[in-house]
Amino acid sequence: MPIVELQNIRKVYDTKVAVEGLTLAIEPGTMFGLLGPNGSGKTSSIRMMIGMTVPDSGTVSLFDKPFARTSLNRVGYLPEERGLYKKMKVLDQLVFLGQLHGLDEATARKRSLAWCERMEISEAIAKKTEELSKGMQQKIQFIAALLHEPELIIMDEPFSGLDPVNATLLMDTLVALRGEGKAILFSTHRMDQVEKLCDAIALISRGKLLLSGGMREIKSRYPRNRVQVVFTGDDSFLRHPGVVEAKNYSGIAEIKLHDEAAAQQILAEAISRGTHINRFEVMEPTLEEIFIENVRASFGDAEAGGRVDA
Repeated sequence: MPIVELQNIRKVYDTKVAVEGLTLAIEPGTMFGLLGPNGSGKTSSIRMMIGMTVPDSGTVSLFDKPFARTSLNRVGYLPEERGLYKKMKVLDQLVFLGQLHGLDEATARKRSLAWCERMEISEAIAKKTEELSKGMQQKIQFIAALLHEPELIIMDEPFSGLDPVNATLLMDTLVALRGEGKAILFSTHRMDQVEKLCDAIALISRGKLLLSGGMREIKSRYPRNRVQVVFTGDDSFLRHPGVVEAKNYSGIAEIKLHDEAAAQQILAEAISRGTHINRFEVMEPTLEEIFIENVRASFGDAEAGGRVDA
């Protein structure tokens, strides 16, 4: 039973089509990445998913039922635009937000304290929000989205403002929540995070679905024609006829091949020239490469020319 199911939804603002015929489903215990360039329709899709806007056509189902506002009691939402009260103290704010989700004060306080400890911000509970760093505020809003123990967690750019240590803490927490059977939908411009975390993805551009499915299944559609080489010495092997493109970052080379068969030829040539090879790994394309290739192929280079976004 999908936690979320969108069937052929469409949304138009004035004359702009924001979402066109989008269909997708998110299962329990799944981490799902909703990806797309700037202005692709991701936020519009999320807003229809949680009833902030209504699709012009198509259907939205939550928890195997047509959308109803009562279902939102089972949803946690972290919007891209943050919304904390700057003058309120952290604990007071979390308790208040917990109560808005239907918790009694004692339960909201107990869960807030437990989550603050888990997210390593217990020392900040007596401080006002405006006294805290952007990353600390991000963790507070993350906690606020989880206090009522939602079954569906929707997070728009959840890693924004977090340093690598806190981003890892957040990722570990999301993995643990998935292990508890929660369904998690998130968008981020960090493709490496999507690749590590997501079981399934949907890539949309100009409001239309370009590809969707399980992460492993999607990547299996593409040839293993990438090679990463860590080396010292002669780099002339990078100009082998079998190489489509090569980038050398001070002894760490990323190579795109015409086909996978050329990999062994290139390795043999490097060794014959006395190049010392520390690592030679044939790889599938990264999610970022798949993203850029699909957007360019479907809509032209202009749309993919900016930041790779989600």
